[in-house]
Order: sequence, then structure tokens, then C-alpha cells
Amino acid sequence: MTFNDIFKSDFLENIGSVSILDMTLALIPAFGIGLFIFLVYQKTYQGVMYSSSFGVTLIALTMITTVVILAVTSNVVLSLGMVGALSIVRFRTAIKEPLDIAFLFWSIAVGIVLAAGMLPLAVTGSVVIGVILLVFVNRKSSYNPYIIVLQCDGHEAERQAMQYLEARTRRCVVKSKSAQRGAVELNLEVRLRDDNTDFVNTLSGMEGIHSAVLVSYNGDYMG
Repeated sequence: MTFNDIFKSDFLENIGSVSILDMTLALIPAFGIGLFIFLVYQKTYQGVMYSSSFGVTLIALTMITTVVILAVTSNVVLSLGMVGALSIVRFRTAIKEPLDIAFLFWSIAVGIVLAAGMLPLAVTGSVVIGVILLVFVNRKSSYNPYIIVLQCDGHEAERQAMQYLEARTRRCVVKSKSAQRGAVELNLEVRLRDDNTDFVNTLSGMEGIHSAVLVSYNGDYMG
């Protein structure tokens, strides 16, 4: 076989380069594992707005990657052309949740591994990754940061509110303060001792306190 023979490509010859059995053995597990990734994504999603289309994309991405890698491994010329074609593709959709990136790479990796014929690795790796995500992402912590927006009359009401919060929370730090004539607005970061938020009701009823609002905070948004 010469160097030119390696790079010969003919449409009719490529039809049988990947057998029906190979495609079936790769695509069926790809769909099954992609569905498992989708279910894990549903159980671990903690963002603001859930997108069902992204979950379906994970299934499709797993199967598409499998098809692409099957084609690439069957033809050297096609693999070179595929690299050139994919290098010009640009995606404009922004990834809003950092964990979504992990799910995208998980789907792509499973497609590559399945197309390479490493079915046990794809199944075992997906189960282990899924269990780890379910355990750590869904773990509840009472130490998550919260923001308290406090509106009070003046310095004395502010001092009493700060003393009350320091006694009722694990941590209380002033993030911002806005003062006007006869009114003070505070944004405080607090860490709760437990899941009980009844202290906000007591805080709002204190003399000199107009309102107290408690919101969850993860560094990107409040809500």
C-alpha cells in the first residue's frame, strides 16, 4: 500500500466503512447514557430558570459526538476534513451556570468513548460522575450566604439591629451602607446558624426599623 492509497476516498467504498451493527452498538448506549445525563441535570439544577431544551441538547450532543467520532475513525481523509470544518464553528449561546459546562463536556466525552468502543468505561464513568454530582450538588448547607436589606431611622436603630443580627447569625458583615437625612439603608451579608429565618420577622418589628428583606446570594444574582 502506497501513501496515495491511504488517502483515496470513494463514496461507494465509504458506505460500508461503518457497519450497521457498530452503529447500533454505539448509538443505543449513547442514547441511554445521554438520558442518564439529562436526568442527573434535572436533579442537580440550581439555577434561576430551568431550560428543558438544554437537557435535550445533552442527549443529542452525546449521540452526535458518537456519530462524528465513528465517521472520523473510519476514514483518515474525513478526519482531516472534520477538523477543518469544526475549527470554523462558533457558538454564540452564553453558558449562564458554571455547572452546565461540566454537563456539556460529560456528554462530549461519553460520545467519544463510546465511539472508540470503550463501553464499560463510558457506563462506569457516567455512573460515578452522576453519583458524585447528586451527592455534592444537592447537599444542603445552612452556611450559604444571604443578604439582608435593612431600612432604619438612624444610628441608634442601626446599632440595635447589628447587635441583634450578630447574636442570631453565625456571621454578619456590612456590604454597603446608604445614609440620608433620617434614614439609613444597609446591605448585610449573613451566614445563618440553621434554616430558621424567623429572626427577620422580629428584626422588622424592632423600633426604628422600617423593613428587613432577606434574599439568598450566590455571588452572581439575588433571589
